[in-house]
Amino acid sequence: MKKILFALMMLAFISPAFSQEEEQTQTEDKPVKNTFEAVTLIDNQTVMTPFKGALELQIQHRFSLIENIHNLYGIYGSANTRLGLNYGITDRIMFGIGTVRYNQLADIQWKYKILQQTKSNSMPITLAYYGNITINLRDSSTGVFGPTNGGRFKEIHRLAYLNQLIVARKFTDRFSFQIAPTLFYFNSVPMGYKNLNLSISAGGRYNVFGAHSVMLEYNQLITKQDSIVIGSSYVKEQPQPNVAIGWEIGTATHCFQVFIANFDKINGQYDLLYNTNDFKKRKYLFGFNITVRF
Repeated sequence: MKKILFALMMLAFISPAFSQEEEQTQTEDKPVKNTFEAVTLIDNQTVMTPFKGALELQIQHRFSLIENIHNLYGIYGSANTRLGLNYGITDRIMFGIGTVRYNQLADIQWKYKILQQTKSNSMPITLAYYGNITINLRDSSTGVFGPTNGGRFKEIHRLAYLNQLIVARKFTDRFSFQIAPTLFYFNSVPMGYKNLNLSISAGGRYNVFGAHSVMLEYNQLITKQDSIVIGSSYVKEQPQPNVAIGWEIGTATHCFQVFIANFDKINGQYDLLYNTNDFKKRKYLFGFNITVRF
C-alpha cells in the first residue's frame, strides 16, 4: 500500500512538470510577431501581411526634389501619390490593389509567407514571396511605351511584372533586417533599357523607444543597361540606387512613416529601372506613408 501511495505522489509531482515543459515548448515554437510594423518598410515590401479578414488602407506620398525655400524644399513642387488597399485572405496570404499618380499606374499585388521565424529558433527566418502586375494607363499615342515590335503598339505593352523573395529575421526585440532578390520585366521599355532585370534590396528597422523606430532602405539594380534617357538624350549612365532613411511611429491600428529618399515612383519596378536621382549629389525628396488597419 505504501508503494502505491508513493507512486501516486510521484505522478502528482511529475505530471505538472511535463505539462509545463510541453506548454513552454509550444510557446517557444510559435511564430515571432511584428518583425516589421507594416507591409512596407519605406517603399520595399516586408514579410508582413494583414491578419485574416483584415483590411488596410495605404496612403503613400512623395514630394518633389528638395531645391530651396522658393519651392519650400519640395513641398510646393509636383507630388506623387499612391492609394492602395490590402486584404488578408489568410494570416499568410495578402491580396492588394492600388493606383499611382505617376504614369497613371494601376497595380494588383499579392504576398505569401512561405516560412515563419519561431521564438525557439527552430525556424530562424521568415521567407515570403511577393509579386505584382502593373499597368500603365497613359495615352499610347504619345509614344511613351518605347520601341515595340514592328513599331506597332499593343495593349500588352502597358504591363510590367515583378517577383520577389523576401528573407527577414528579427534579431532582437528592437532590430529586424531583410534582404530581397528581385526579378522584374517590362513588356515595353525605351531604347537602351533592358526588358528583363535583376536587382537586390535590403532594409532594416531599429526600435528606438516605445512605438518609435528608425528605418533604412537600399535597392541596387544589378542588370546593366545599354544607356538611359535623361530628357531627350541617351547617355552612357546607369539607373541610380534607391536610398532612403526614415522615422516610424506604429500603433495597433495605424502606422505613420516620414522619410527622406532619392526615388519617387512608388512602384518597385519603376523605381529600380527609372531612378536618375543621384543621392551622392543630394538629389533627395521628402515623403510619408500612412497605413490604417480596419
